[in-house]
Amino acid sequence: MRIGLITSAPDHPLLAAAGALLTADGHRVEALDPADPPATGTGPLADVYLLKARTPAALALARSLEERGAPVVNPAAATELCQDRTAMAELARRAGLPFAPTRTAERPAALLAAAEAGELALPLVVKSRHSRRHDLVTRVDDTSRLRALADQWPDEPVIAQPYLPSTGWDQKLWVVAGQLFCARRRSELADPADLGLVGHVGPPQGADGFGPDDLPAGRARLALRVGEVFGLDVYGVDLLDGPHRPVVVDVNAFPGIRGQAGAPEALAALALRTAAAGPPPLPRPRAHAPADAGPGAPAR
Repeated sequence: MRIGLITSAPDHPLLAAAGALLTADGHRVEALDPADPPATGTGPLADVYLLKARTPAALALARSLEERGAPVVNPAAATELCQDRTAMAELARRAGLPFAPTRTAERPAALLAAAEAGELALPLVVKSRHSRRHDLVTRVDDTSRLRALADQWPDEPVIAQPYLPSTGWDQKLWVVAGQLFCARRRSELADPADLGLVGHVGPPQGADGFGPDDLPAGRARLALRVGEVFGLDVYGVDLLDGPHRPVVVDVNAFPGIRGQAGAPEALAALALRTAAAGPPPLPRPRAHAPADAGPGAPAR
């Protein structure tokens, strides 16, 4: 079989390892760089494409391949939705997922005005509305920080989520075709002094070797439910411990999943199953946000 990789970095550890497994089994693996003009999707189709890149050019290429009948993992529509954090939050809320309350603003200055008017509680986490490399993700504790963001990112559409105090460790969950992987990573937004963790640099007790067996069953079910809601086969879920239940703060289409034993094997097997199944008889449902989730519409 022929497997196409839509990426400008085919040497990424996950893709390289999965590609090596496929090649060893006699399959042909080809990389399509969406930034390269010849990668227009007009040549003979591969049996399946893995959409690792998430740039506009990559999404356009994936859509053109889908229109020609090729199966793409993840579908372009589902990948594109995860690039819009407003649409993501709204879809999650409507599906009943415990997603962090998310407010959208056309620019940071609007958040500053709301905070100064007492309409927006601090601290909070401010992120670029549109997820991309080197986007804005920062913790804001006071209006002076918001004012600085308004100066540094004057025209950036943003979202704001309440800052949830935690242990200082994020739970990273990844899923490949229903197979769960997970890890704990030090939060870049947590303040150890606020959390009473001064002098504590190690993970919480029991975090060493943290794996799927260490997850409560409810969190595993939540991770799988996210894939169903968003129409994703390869994805990541960022979780925080809320006051009453875990809170989802982000969903990522086709993340790196670095250092997870078994992930390359799961990805290679998914590629072969998808290729063998061929394109679906009908177009997959296009995941989309409701019409009211426009640029200035908050996800309540």
